[in-house]
Amino acid sequence: MAKVRKRTWTAANGETRTAWAVDFTDSNGARQRKQFRSKRAADDFRVEIEGKLRAGTFRPDADRVTVKEVAEAYVDYAEGRSRRNERFTQHHLRVVKGRIWNYICPDEKRRAEVAKRNAKLTPFSKGIGAIKMSHLTARVVGDFRDRLREAGVSVVLTRKVLTTLHAMLDYAVGQDIVAVNAAHGVKVIGRRDEGTKKIVPPSKEFLKALIDAADPDFRLKIVVAASTGLRAGEMHALRWKHIDFDSGTLTVDTRVDRYGVEDVPKSKSGIRAIPVSATVLKHLREWKARSKFSKGSDLVFPNSKGTYEWHSNLLQGKFLPLLEKMRERHSEDPQSHPAVPDHMNWHGFRHFAISTWIESGLTPKTVQTFAGHSSLAMTMDLYGHLFKSEDHGRAMDSIAKGLFT
Repeated sequence: MAKVRKRTWTAANGETRTAWAVDFTDSNGARQRKQFRSKRAADDFRVEIEGKLRAGTFRPDADRVTVKEVAEAYVDYAEGRSRRNERFTQHHLRVVKGRIWNYICPDEKRRAEVAKRNAKLTPFSKGIGAIKMSHLTARVVGDFRDRLREAGVSVVLTRKVLTTLHAMLDYAVGQDIVAVNAAHGVKVIGRRDEGTKKIVPPSKEFLKALIDAADPDFRLKIVVAASTGLRAGEMHALRWKHIDFDSGTLTVDTRVDRYGVEDVPKSKSGIRAIPVSATVLKHLREWKARSKFSKGSDLVFPNSKGTYEWHSNLLQGKFLPLLEKMRERHSEDPQSHPAVPDHMNWHGFRHFAISTWIESGLTPKTVQTFAGHSSLAMTMDLYGHLFKSEDHGRAMDSIAKGLFT
């Protein structure tokens, strides 16, 4: 039980002073004391603290530690996991730091470091870094969410910022700084038209024209990406041992990030075997025959030294110039050359591959497996609108027959 008592003492200047102290013992048996100017404030705190002690939610550090201090400790923890390669890549670490120092705990110096690599960050100053952990409630988190949206931060990015905050607070719970994660259950609700854009893969006409316009070596990379649906990191980590020319399958069990760190795919479903057409296998055999890196352990698409090709080099040196060439051709002769799709990027080849699987009649579960999605729900959320069947129309005709005339 907490007790309220009156304290009276004489200050150094001889003045008599009075305060009200609340004494209590926490769940660890440690004696705690908090002092107030009025008896009413002390009584209110006594009622609050007794409720927390009964519920087991009192944490003495929550009154002393700020959100920013938790953020600093969490970043140290994340850096340690990254060094030990414990599912925290350098890229993910940089993204997390960006969300923390630009949004959750705005810090101009640290934000400037992040902004060097990401000029698209929305400047933000109304974070929650100065708030004591004991005062961080679901309402405070909700108000923070609203300030992000009012500052023009998108629904998607706001959700990601709250995801990082949630991870920070889970860490704080594990460190016994707080007992409850205040971000749990706080949702970001956008307008009905936000986040509803459907994936539109590049057309077959455009892809064929792009392949025809590419030089022979780069052409094969496009063909492999557009037929297998490999993510960029998976393709750059592809080795000859991953291609079984006899069975016609390509195994995905590694990926490489933008820092040249090779690891397994992010989820178990990312490890998969993808069927490869005889035509693509033929091109790969020819490529292997003329490559000086053709051992099983060698990369299929290495740089000149046999190591990973930086994706940025591929984009800047080959892909973007090729798109510009396609735009010029379309501008000169729109009838003979298709337009470059809006927002066309390398990931568009993955969208193209998956769209062709769907068009060929593969089941949603098979598409999910080949794509390496973590769940069928993800496949349907992204590509469900591409699954079409004449059965749908026949079903509607059957329902309407005899009902609507």
